[in-house]
Amino acid sequence: MNTISIILPTYNEAENIIFLIESLQLHVSGLKEVIVVDDDSPDGTAALVQDWIKKHGNRQVRLILRTSNRGLTNSINEGIQKASGDIIVWMDADFSMPPEDINTLTTAVVHGADIAVGSRFVTGGKTKQRGDPRDQWYAIAASEFGNKMMLYLFGLNFHDYTSGFVAVRKHILQSLPLHGDYGEYFIDFIVRAFAHGYRIIEIPYICKPRLHGVSKTATSLPTLFRRCYQYATVVMKLLWETKIKKNNL
Repeated sequence: MNTISIILPTYNEAENIIFLIESLQLHVSGLKEVIVVDDDSPDGTAALVQDWIKKHGNRQVRLILRTSNRGLTNSINEGIQKASGDIIVWMDADFSMPPEDINTLTTAVVHGADIAVGSRFVTGGKTKQRGDPRDQWYAIAASEFGNKMMLYLFGLNFHDYTSGFVAVRKHILQSLPLHGDYGEYFIDFIVRAFAHGYRIIEIPYICKPRLHGVSKTATSLPTLFRRCYQYATVVMKLLWETKIKKNNL
């Protein structure tokens, strides 16, 4: 039987994290561990998790508190390094990615996929609706436009390059570590995984508004522009590398 490690990178998710941990324990089959990797959240996210672990004596939940070298990609990578399950899952901690959909992702991996991605942009999937104050409309619009552009530029049978909701065979992550700062890491990971010939499938899911708090993707338009620049830089680098490889064949 395959065992599942779920990594939750967190920053200021005190209102969501305990409910999410309990939801994962309720819904996920074959769950071995939930690893909360917190970037020293000032709202006390880590303290809540630590208190919950002590209260319940639950060794299935682990906490990693990061006070240096912080950032989304670094947090996920450290969670991957510490994970002991056969299948690694990571996701946002705001309930935009439904815990009950994890079983569909992990089942796909058990049945032969190397990587199963929760996708908002395939038939049956759906992105967040614009107008909810918890999520900036311009970030949603940028995500939709960016993924359409990458579908065209890369020419791969893949649609959600900024998903971040994924189940992966652990050994793959040993040869394909994540690179980047924020969400651009997922673009890099998927394109390199295709180049290595791994079997990647997309499974539709409906992305929901975050349960509590506000999105950290684009807290302002300047932040969004900086994120878009990071994403565009990674895309151009990958396109250039792909071109060089094709020319050398």
